[in-house]
Amino acid sequence: MPSFDVVNKVDMQEISNTVNNAKKEILQRYDFRDSKTEVELDDKTNLIVITTEDEMKMEAVRDILVTHTIRRKLDASCLDFKEPQAAGGKTLRREVAIQEGIDQPLAKKMVKDIKDKKMKVQASIQGDELRISGKKIDDLQAVIALLKGGDYGIPLQFINMRD
Repeated sequence: MPSFDVVNKVDMQEISNTVNNAKKEILQRYDFRDSKTEVELDDKTNLIVITTEDEMKMEAVRDILVTHTIRRKLDASCLDFKEPQAAGGKTLRREVAIQEGIDQPLAKKMVKDIKDKKMKVQASIQGDELRISGKKIDDLQAVIALLKGGDYGIPLQFINMRD
């Protein structure tokens, strides 16, 4: 029975390269000269932490990160920007979560969307991924088109296509 998996995987090496390139650009830009702007990547918690002086610089760093993410051929929707918070000494701190995997509520929504279309496939949630199986490959391709067209807020990859 043909099947495939729907996953959300992020290449952490590319994220690391993105952060390093953003740091280099911040050091070179004139508007960041003599500012206390830092961008740090925490591999263990999948967080990028931005620390800067004001809201304008915070938005500029956000734009730099998104630009470098796209340049590295990653989907920028994997970056979840939290609200900036005050950190001591007249600075702002913003956490950027790197979304990896498909969480349960979103997976249930995807399964519901597939079932609402009354396609002849079975969808099952397996941890942080979704397995779709059916009798015809054409049905599976229709599911891929449906999921690509849906707005789920995370980048989706379709892997392990099996006959």
